[in-house]
Amino acid sequence: MSRAPLEGLRVVAVSQFGAGPFGTQLLADLGAEVLKIEDPAVGGDVSRGVGPYAGEGDSLYFQSFNRGKKSLALDLRHPEARAVLHDLVRVSHAVYNNLRGDLPVKLGLTYATLGRVNPAIVCCSLSGFGATGPRAAEPAYDYLIQGYAGYMAVTGEPGGPPEKCGVSVIDFAGGYASMAALLAGLWEAQRTGVGRDLDVSLLDTAVSMLSYFAIWALNRDWQPARVADSGHQAIVPAQNFPTKDGWIVVFCNKPKFWEALVDALGLPELGRDARFATFPDRLAHKDALLERLRARFAERTTADWLARLRGRVPCAPVNTVAEALADEQVRARGMILEVEHPEFGTLREVASPVRTPGAVTRPRPAPRLGQHTDEILREVLQYTPERIAALRAAGVFGRPDDEVLP
Repeated sequence: MSRAPLEGLRVVAVSQFGAGPFGTQLLADLGAEVLKIEDPAVGGDVSRGVGPYAGEGDSLYFQSFNRGKKSLALDLRHPEARAVLHDLVRVSHAVYNNLRGDLPVKLGLTYATLGRVNPAIVCCSLSGFGATGPRAAEPAYDYLIQGYAGYMAVTGEPGGPPEKCGVSVIDFAGGYASMAALLAGLWEAQRTGVGRDLDVSLLDTAVSMLSYFAIWALNRDWQPARVADSGHQAIVPAQNFPTKDGWIVVFCNKPKFWEALVDALGLPELGRDARFATFPDRLAHKDALLERLRARFAERTTADWLARLRGRVPCAPVNTVAEALADEQVRARGMILEVEHPEFGTLREVASPVRTPGAVTRPRPAPRLGQHTDEILREVLQYTPERIAALRAAGVFGRPDDEVLP
Protein backbone atom coordinates (compact mmCIF):
# COMPACT_ATOMS: atom_id res chain seq x y z
CA MET A 1 0.00 0.00 0.00
CA SER A 2 1.32 3.46 -0.88
CA ARG A 3 2.29 5.83 1.88
CA ALA A 4 0.15 8.90 2.37
CA PRO A 5 1.93 11.83 0.68
CA LEU A 6 1.95 13.93 3.88
CA GLU A 7 2.75 11.10 6.29
CA GLY A 8 5.13 12.40 8.98
CA LEU A 9 4.01 16.02 8.66
CA ARG A 10 2.79 17.48 11.96
CA VAL A 11 0.74 20.69 11.99
CA VAL A 12 -0.47 22.53 15.08
CA ALA A 13 -3.79 24.18 14.17
CA VAL A 14 -5.40 26.98 16.14
CA SER A 15 -8.47 27.28 13.98
CA GLN A 16 -12.22 27.05 14.15
CA PHE A 17 -15.48 27.39 12.24
CA GLY A 18 -15.04 27.08 8.46
CA ALA A 19 -12.13 28.31 6.37
CA GLY A 20 -9.19 27.16 8.48
CA PRO A 21 -10.58 23.75 9.45
CA PHE A 22 -11.60 23.16 5.82
CA GLY A 23 -8.04 23.80 4.67
CA THR A 24 -6.32 21.72 7.35
CA GLN A 25 -8.72 18.84 6.75
CA LEU A 26 -7.14 18.58 3.29
CA LEU A 27 -3.80 17.98 5.04
CA ALA A 28 -5.31 15.32 7.29
CA ASP A 29 -6.90 13.59 4.29
CA LEU A 30 -3.43 13.39 2.74
CA GLY A 31 -1.91 11.84 5.84
CA ALA A 32 -0.69 14.77 7.94
CA GLU A 33 -1.06 14.70 11.72
CA VAL A 34 -3.18 17.77 12.52
CA LEU A 35 -3.21 18.70 16.20
CA LYS A 36 -6.26 20.89 16.71
CA ILE A 37 -5.90 23.19 19.72
CA GLU A 38 -9.29 24.07 21.21
CA ASP A 39 -10.18 26.47 24.00
CA PRO A 40 -12.05 24.44 26.63
CA ALA A 41 -13.37 27.57 28.33
CA VAL A 42 -15.72 28.22 25.40
CA GLY A 43 -16.53 24.62 24.58
CA GLY A 44 -13.87 24.34 21.87
CA ASP A 45 -14.47 25.08 18.20
CA VAL A 46 -17.69 27.11 17.95
CA SER A 47 -18.82 24.94 15.04
CA ARG A 48 -19.42 22.07 17.49
CA GLY A 49 -22.73 23.75 18.27
CA VAL A 50 -23.82 24.75 14.77
CA GLY A 51 -27.14 23.16 13.77
CA PRO A 52 -29.42 21.96 12.49
CA TYR A 53 -27.90 18.57 13.33
CA ALA A 54 -26.03 19.10 16.59
CA GLY A 55 -25.55 16.95 19.67
CA GLU A 56 -23.69 17.46 22.93
CA GLY A 57 -20.43 19.15 21.89
CA ASP A 58 -20.61 17.85 18.34
CA SER A 59 -22.47 18.44 15.10
CA LEU A 60 -22.55 17.28 11.51
CA TYR A 61 -21.26 20.75 10.60
CA PHE A 62 -18.19 20.21 12.80
CA GLN A 63 -17.69 16.73 11.42
CA SER A 64 -17.60 18.08 7.86
CA PHE A 65 -14.48 20.16 8.60
CA ASN A 66 -12.47 18.19 11.14
CA ARG A 67 -12.26 14.48 10.34
CA GLY A 68 -8.95 12.76 10.96
CA LYS A 69 -7.65 15.43 13.36
CA LYS A 70 -6.60 15.18 17.01
CA SER A 71 -8.05 17.55 19.61
CA LEU A 72 -5.94 19.08 22.38
CA ALA A 73 -7.79 21.14 24.99
CA LEU A 74 -5.46 24.05 25.80
CA ASP A 75 -6.24 27.51 27.16
CA LEU A 76 -3.70 29.68 25.36
CA ARG A 77 -4.50 32.57 27.71
CA HIS A 78 -3.17 30.58 30.65
CA PRO A 79 0.43 31.61 31.52
CA GLU A 80 1.64 28.00 31.64
CA ALA A 81 0.05 27.10 28.28
CA ARG A 82 2.79 28.96 26.40
CA ALA A 83 5.36 26.35 27.49
CA VAL A 84 3.12 23.54 26.23
CA LEU A 85 2.63 25.31 22.91
CA HIS A 86 6.37 25.82 22.53
CA ASP A 87 7.04 22.18 23.29
CA LEU A 88 4.61 21.30 20.47
CA VAL A 89 6.36 23.72 18.14
CA ARG A 90 9.70 22.04 18.79
CA VAL A 91 8.40 18.73 17.43
CA SER A 92 6.15 20.09 14.65
CA HIS A 93 6.66 21.41 11.15
CA ALA A 94 4.01 24.13 10.99
CA VAL A 95 1.65 26.22 13.08
CA TYR A 96 -1.55 27.29 11.38
CA ASN A 97 -4.27 29.66 12.56
CA ASN A 98 -7.35 31.39 11.20
CA LEU A 99 -7.64 34.02 13.88
CA ARG A 100 -8.43 37.72 13.47
CA GLY A 101 -5.52 39.50 11.81
CA ASP A 102 -4.17 41.18 14.96
CA LEU A 103 -4.33 38.11 17.21
CA PRO A 104 -1.45 35.90 16.01
CA VAL A 105 1.10 38.45 17.22
CA LYS A 106 -0.70 38.89 20.54
CA LEU A 107 -0.87 35.13 21.09
CA GLY A 108 2.71 34.53 20.01
CA LEU A 109 1.80 32.49 16.93
CA THR A 110 4.10 34.25 14.45
CA TYR A 111 7.61 33.37 13.35
CA ALA A 112 9.07 36.24 15.36
CA THR A 113 8.18 34.28 18.49
CA LEU A 114 8.04 30.66 17.39
CA GLY A 115 11.13 30.84 15.18
CA ARG A 116 13.19 31.24 18.36
CA VAL A 117 11.75 27.91 19.53
CA ASN A 118 12.13 26.08 16.22
CA PRO A 119 13.96 27.93 13.41
CA ALA A 120 12.35 25.69 10.77
CA ILE A 121 8.76 26.24 11.89
CA VAL A 122 6.37 27.55 9.25
CA CYS A 123 3.69 29.90 10.57
CA CYS A 124 0.64 30.32 8.36
CA SER A 125 -2.21 32.67 9.20
CA LEU A 126 -5.55 32.90 7.40
CA SER A 127 -7.56 35.90 8.56
CA GLY A 128 -10.37 38.00 7.21
CA PHE A 129 -8.31 41.03 6.20
CA GLY A 130 -4.69 40.05 6.79
CA ALA A 131 -2.15 41.17 9.37
CA THR A 132 -1.80 44.71 7.99
CA GLY A 133 -4.08 47.51 6.83
CA PRO A 134 -6.85 49.51 8.53
CA ARG A 135 -9.19 46.53 9.01
CA ALA A 136 -6.65 43.97 10.27
CA ALA A 137 -8.27 43.89 13.73
CA GLU A 138 -11.80 43.38 12.43
CA PRO A 139 -13.46 39.97 12.27
CA ALA A 140 -14.66 38.81 8.86
CA TYR A 141 -16.61 35.94 7.41
CA ASP A 142 -17.49 34.62 3.98
CA TYR A 143 -20.77 36.61 3.87
CA LEU A 144 -18.99 39.89 4.58
CA ILE A 145 -16.16 39.26 2.13
CA GLN A 146 -18.59 38.49 -0.69
CA GLY A 147 -19.97 41.98 -0.07
CA TYR A 148 -16.56 43.67 0.25
CA ALA A 149 -15.08 42.01 -2.84
CA GLY A 150 -17.93 42.86 -5.21
CA TYR A 151 -19.27 39.33 -5.59
CA MET A 152 -22.79 40.19 -4.45
CA ALA A 153 -22.94 43.10 -6.89
CA VAL A 154 -22.54 40.77 -9.86
CA THR A 155 -24.58 37.81 -8.59
CA GLY A 156 -28.30 37.39 -9.22
CA GLU A 157 -30.74 38.64 -11.80
CA PRO A 158 -30.62 42.15 -13.33
CA GLY A 159 -32.60 44.56 -11.20
CA GLY A 160 -32.69 42.16 -8.27
CA PRO A 161 -31.14 42.58 -4.83
CA PRO A 162 -27.49 41.72 -4.20
CA GLU A 163 -27.00 37.98 -3.73
CA LYS A 164 -24.28 35.74 -2.31
CA CYS A 165 -23.09 32.48 -3.73
CA GLY A 166 -25.09 29.58 -2.36
CA VAL A 167 -22.01 27.91 -0.83
CA SER A 168 -19.21 29.48 1.23
CA VAL A 169 -16.94 29.87 -1.77
CA ILE A 170 -14.61 32.44 -0.16
CA ASP A 171 -14.09 30.37 2.99
CA PHE A 172 -13.25 27.32 0.92
CA ALA A 173 -11.01 29.21 -1.51
CA GLY A 174 -9.23 30.80 1.45
CA GLY A 175 -8.70 27.37 2.94
CA TYR A 176 -7.16 26.13 -0.30
CA ALA A 177 -5.03 29.28 -0.73
CA SER A 178 -3.66 28.96 2.79
CA MET A 179 -2.77 25.31 2.18
CA ALA A 180 -0.86 26.25 -0.97
CA ALA A 181 0.97 28.90 1.07
CA LEU A 182 1.69 26.50 3.91
CA LEU A 183 3.11 23.82 1.61
CA ALA A 184 5.26 26.44 -0.17
CA GLY A 185 6.66 27.48 3.20
CA LEU A 186 7.32 23.87 4.15
CA TRP A 187 9.17 23.26 0.87
CA GLU A 188 11.48 26.21 1.58
CA ALA A 189 12.01 25.13 5.20
CA GLN A 190 12.93 21.65 4.00
CA ARG A 191 15.62 23.08 1.73
CA THR A 192 16.97 25.79 4.02
CA GLY A 193 16.06 24.81 7.57
CA VAL A 194 14.46 28.22 8.01
CA GLY A 195 10.74 28.82 8.36
CA ARG A 196 8.72 31.96 7.78
CA ASP A 197 5.37 33.71 8.19
CA LEU A 198 2.68 33.27 5.54
CA ASP A 199 -0.08 35.88 5.66
CA VAL A 200 -3.26 34.92 3.75
CA SER A 201 -6.58 36.71 3.96
CA LEU A 202 -10.11 36.00 2.79
CA LEU A 203 -10.37 39.45 1.21
CA ASP A 204 -7.09 39.05 -0.68
CA THR A 205 -8.21 35.62 -1.88
CA ALA A 206 -11.58 36.95 -3.02
CA VAL A 207 -10.03 39.95 -4.81
CA SER A 208 -7.48 37.71 -6.53
CA MET A 209 -10.36 35.65 -7.91
CA LEU A 210 -11.85 38.72 -9.57
CA SER A 211 -9.22 37.88 -12.19
CA TYR A 212 -10.42 38.98 -15.65
CA PHE A 213 -13.15 41.15 -14.10
CA ALA A 214 -10.37 43.05 -12.35
CA ILE A 215 -8.10 43.47 -15.38
CA TRP A 216 -11.03 44.74 -17.46
CA ALA A 217 -12.14 47.15 -14.72
CA LEU A 218 -8.63 48.39 -13.90
CA ASN A 219 -7.47 48.95 -17.46
CA ARG A 220 -10.55 49.75 -19.52
CA ASP A 221 -13.85 51.56 -19.08
CA TRP A 222 -15.69 48.38 -18.12
CA GLN A 223 -18.47 48.09 -15.58
CA PRO A 224 -19.71 44.60 -14.68
CA ALA A 225 -23.43 44.05 -14.49
CA ARG A 226 -25.67 41.19 -13.52
CA VAL A 227 -26.53 39.00 -16.49
CA ALA A 228 -29.88 37.26 -16.82
CA ASP A 229 -29.99 33.48 -16.35
CA SER A 230 -26.48 33.44 -14.82
CA GLY A 231 -24.99 34.43 -18.16
CA HIS A 232 -21.33 35.11 -18.85
CA GLN A 233 -20.19 38.72 -19.05
CA ALA A 234 -18.69 38.39 -22.54
CA ILE A 235 -19.43 34.97 -24.06
CA VAL A 236 -22.75 34.21 -25.79
CA PRO A 237 -24.27 31.69 -25.45
CA ALA A 238 -22.92 30.77 -22.03
CA GLN A 239 -25.72 30.60 -19.48
CA ASN A 240 -28.73 28.72 -18.14
CA PHE A 241 -31.67 28.00 -20.43
CA PRO A 242 -35.13 26.90 -19.25
CA THR A 243 -36.22 23.60 -20.76
CA LYS A 244 -39.60 21.90 -20.89
CA ASP A 245 -39.12 20.50 -17.37
CA GLY A 246 -36.16 22.33 -15.80
CA TRP A 247 -32.90 24.04 -16.74
CA ILE A 248 -29.77 23.28 -18.72
CA VAL A 249 -26.39 25.04 -18.65
CA VAL A 250 -24.63 25.63 -21.98
CA PHE A 251 -21.14 27.08 -22.39
CA CYS A 252 -19.95 27.80 -25.94
CA ASN A 253 -16.47 29.20 -25.35
CA LYS A 254 -15.02 27.96 -28.65
CA PRO A 255 -16.23 28.43 -32.25
CA LYS A 256 -16.57 24.67 -32.71
CA PHE A 257 -18.99 24.49 -29.77
CA TRP A 258 -21.17 27.19 -31.30
CA GLU A 259 -21.21 25.31 -34.58
CA ALA A 260 -22.10 22.06 -32.84
CA LEU A 261 -24.84 23.78 -30.83
CA VAL A 262 -26.76 25.14 -33.80
CA ASP A 263 -26.46 21.76 -35.50
CA ALA A 264 -27.74 19.85 -32.46
CA LEU A 265 -30.59 22.32 -32.00
CA GLY A 266 -31.61 21.96 -35.64
CA LEU A 267 -31.13 25.68 -36.25
CA PRO A 268 -28.58 25.80 -39.11
CA GLU A 269 -29.82 29.24 -40.14
CA LEU A 270 -28.28 30.70 -36.98
CA GLY A 271 -24.90 29.40 -38.07
CA ARG A 272 -25.27 31.18 -41.42
CA ASP A 273 -26.47 34.46 -39.89
CA ALA A 274 -23.73 37.08 -40.07
CA ARG A 275 -25.00 38.67 -36.86
CA PHE A 276 -23.86 35.59 -34.93
CA ALA A 277 -20.65 34.72 -36.77
CA THR A 278 -18.08 35.61 -34.06
CA PHE A 279 -17.91 36.12 -30.31
CA PRO A 280 -18.20 39.94 -30.63
CA ASP A 281 -21.05 39.53 -33.14
CA ARG A 282 -23.01 37.26 -30.83
CA LEU A 283 -22.45 39.62 -27.90
CA ALA A 284 -23.59 42.62 -29.95
CA HIS A 285 -26.76 40.83 -31.08
CA LYS A 286 -27.32 38.91 -27.86
CA ASP A 287 -31.01 39.67 -27.39
CA ALA A 288 -32.00 38.47 -30.86
CA LEU A 289 -29.93 35.30 -30.51
CA LEU A 290 -31.14 34.38 -27.04
CA GLU A 291 -34.77 34.82 -28.06
CA ARG A 292 -34.32 32.06 -30.64
CA LEU A 293 -32.33 29.80 -28.34
CA ARG A 294 -34.72 30.11 -25.40
CA ALA A 295 -37.68 29.20 -27.57
CA ARG A 296 -35.87 26.15 -28.90
CA PHE A 297 -34.66 24.84 -25.53
CA ALA A 298 -38.18 25.17 -24.11
CA GLU A 299 -39.45 22.59 -26.60
CA ARG A 300 -37.72 19.56 -25.02
CA THR A 301 -36.84 18.21 -21.59
CA THR A 302 -33.46 18.65 -19.98
CA ALA A 303 -32.72 14.94 -20.44
CA ASP A 304 -33.53 15.17 -24.14
CA TRP A 305 -31.17 18.08 -24.65
CA LEU A 306 -28.40 16.48 -22.63
CA ALA A 307 -28.63 13.37 -24.81
CA ARG A 308 -28.28 15.54 -27.92
CA LEU A 309 -25.54 17.83 -26.65
CA ARG A 310 -23.23 15.75 -24.46
CA GLY A 311 -19.92 15.03 -26.12
CA ARG A 312 -20.47 17.85 -28.58
CA VAL A 313 -21.27 21.00 -26.58
CA PRO A 314 -20.24 21.75 -22.95
CA CYS A 315 -23.48 21.37 -21.05
CA ALA A 316 -24.89 20.29 -17.69
CA PRO A 317 -28.16 19.92 -15.85
CA VAL A 318 -28.94 22.30 -12.99
CA ASN A 319 -28.89 19.65 -10.28
CA THR A 320 -30.21 19.81 -6.79
CA VAL A 321 -27.64 19.09 -4.07
CA ALA A 322 -29.03 15.57 -3.71
CA GLU A 323 -28.78 15.01 -7.47
CA ALA A 324 -25.22 16.31 -7.50
CA LEU A 325 -24.18 13.90 -4.74
CA ALA A 326 -25.81 11.00 -6.61
CA ASP A 327 -24.18 11.85 -9.95
CA GLU A 328 -22.51 8.86 -11.60
CA GLN A 329 -19.25 10.74 -12.13
CA VAL A 330 -19.14 11.83 -8.49
CA ARG A 331 -19.68 8.23 -7.38
CA ALA A 332 -17.19 6.83 -9.89
CA ARG A 333 -14.53 9.17 -8.53
CA GLY A 334 -15.09 7.97 -4.97
CA MET A 335 -16.17 11.40 -3.78
CA ILE A 336 -18.52 9.98 -1.15
CA LEU A 337 -16.78 8.22 1.73
CA GLU A 338 -18.00 6.68 4.97
CA VAL A 339 -16.84 7.63 8.44
CA GLU A 340 -17.81 5.63 11.52
CA HIS A 341 -18.93 7.94 14.32
CA PRO A 342 -19.56 6.65 17.85
CA GLU A 343 -22.82 8.59 18.23
CA PHE A 344 -23.99 9.54 14.73
CA GLY A 345 -23.27 6.10 13.29
CA THR A 346 -22.01 5.75 9.72
CA LEU A 347 -21.63 9.22 8.24
CA ARG A 348 -21.42 9.70 4.51
CA GLU A 349 -19.21 12.67 3.70
CA VAL A 350 -17.62 14.26 0.67
CA ALA A 351 -13.99 13.24 0.16
CA SER A 352 -10.87 15.25 -0.54
CA PRO A 353 -10.66 16.39 -4.18
CA VAL A 354 -7.03 15.22 -4.36
CA ARG A 355 -6.87 11.72 -5.83
CA THR A 356 -3.53 10.06 -5.25
CA PRO A 357 -2.23 6.73 -3.95
CA GLY A 358 -1.99 6.68 -0.16
CA ALA A 359 -4.63 9.33 0.47
CA VAL A 360 -6.80 8.52 3.47
CA THR A 361 -10.00 6.79 2.37
CA ARG A 362 -11.27 5.60 5.77
CA PRO A 363 -10.63 8.56 8.06
CA ARG A 364 -11.35 8.83 11.75
CA PRO A 365 -14.31 11.03 12.69
CA ALA A 366 -13.70 14.54 13.94
CA PRO A 367 -12.58 14.32 17.57
CA ARG A 368 -14.38 15.06 20.80
CA LEU A 369 -13.16 18.21 22.54
CA GLY A 370 -9.87 17.31 24.20
CA GLN A 371 -10.10 13.69 23.11
CA HIS A 372 -6.37 13.42 22.40
CA THR A 373 -5.01 15.74 25.09
CA ASP A 374 -3.36 13.04 27.19
CA GLU A 375 -2.20 11.09 24.13
CA ILE A 376 -0.44 14.14 22.70
CA LEU A 377 1.12 15.08 26.03
CA ARG A 378 2.37 11.54 26.65
CA GLU A 379 3.38 10.35 23.20
CA VAL A 380 4.28 13.52 21.32
CA LEU A 381 5.70 15.65 24.15
CA GLN A 382 6.86 12.81 26.41
CA TYR A 383 5.39 14.47 29.49
CA THR A 384 5.39 12.45 32.69
CA PRO A 385 2.09 11.62 34.43
CA GLU A 386 3.14 13.96 37.23
CA ARG A 387 3.64 16.91 34.91
CA ILE A 388 0.33 16.26 33.14
CA ALA A 389 -1.44 16.13 36.49
CA ALA A 390 0.19 19.37 37.62
CA LEU A 391 -0.75 21.20 34.43
CA ARG A 392 -4.28 19.87 34.67
CA ALA A 393 -4.58 21.01 38.27
CA ALA A 394 -3.32 24.46 37.24
CA GLY A 395 -6.12 24.76 34.67
CA VAL A 396 -3.94 24.75 31.55
CA PHE A 397 -6.38 22.35 29.89
CA GLY A 398 -9.41 24.14 31.26
CA ARG A 399 -11.22 24.15 34.57
CA PRO A 400 -12.52 20.76 35.66
CA ASP A 401 -16.02 21.70 34.49
CA ASP A 402 -14.67 22.90 31.11
CA GLU A 403 -12.39 20.11 30.03
CA VAL A 404 -13.74 17.03 28.30
CA LEU A 405 -11.56 14.13 29.35
CA PRO A 406 -10.76 11.24 27.01
